Amino acid sequence: MRTRFILIQTSHAGNVGAAARAMKTMGFGELVLVAPRWANVLRREETIQRASGALDVLNNARIVETLDEALDGVTHLCATAMIPRDFGPPTRTPREHLEPLARGEAQHVAFLFGSERFGMRNEDVYRCNVALSIPTDPAFGSLNLGAAIQVIAYEWRLALGGYAVRDATAVPAAADARALAGMLDHWERSLVEIGFLDPAAPKKLMPRLQQLFNRAQPTAEEIHILRGIAKSMAEAAGGAKAPSAAGDDAGR
Repeated sequence: MRTRFILIQTSHAGNVGAAARAMKTMGFGELVLVAPRWANVLRREETIQRASGALDVLNNARIVETLDEALDGVTHLCATAMIPRDFGPPTRTPREHLEPLARGEAQHVAFLFGSERFGMRNEDVYRCNVALSIPTDPAFGSLNLGAAIQVIAYEWRLALGGYAVRDATAVPAAADARALAGMLDHWERSLVEIGFLDPAAPKKLMPRLQQLFNRAQPTAEEIHILRGIAKSMAEAAGGAKAPSAAGDDAGR
């Protein structure tokens, strides 16, 4: 399903850059500007800076003189109007309208944004299938153009299926049984060295530790850390052999 973002008579170059960035973060790239204030707005320094890397969206953007040109090929048009009209399309929240729209048959959806100074004209709203109203605080509902585009782009991407959240690093695999057994053997020897485990009466200390680490599923790196701890315990003990009372209790 194609998606187009249309900005009418944009007066601030930075907002065009912010729009490009908002679109790109949600995976959209079709931007059309209708009679912007600056003829060279796509190349202005402020636009490029605010785009923050979304230069491909700017490079592919089109500037047209009329809304008719911008709507060419669009099959479903969404206005973004904070003020409800007495006459015109139904007013709905983005999520209310976009979720069923994503499951429908519309082939080319467009989102229409008005001028920062004047908003959207009634005549433009009347041409739309719906007026989307972001449910903001009634006492302060004014959104910056870039912020409004980001909200709509996010809601539309969510309706289309969204992107999976990615971990910063790959999930490490658990260490294998051989590595775990080697670590437990190392711990058993060190616990004897520090006097915590009496080899003559070990009770169930080591099986309990085995179950603990089975549940924890340590990684290979964590096994390495645990073996380092075992080595340091034995070195700190200085070869002491006498079991402690704490070890006797823990083995039960």
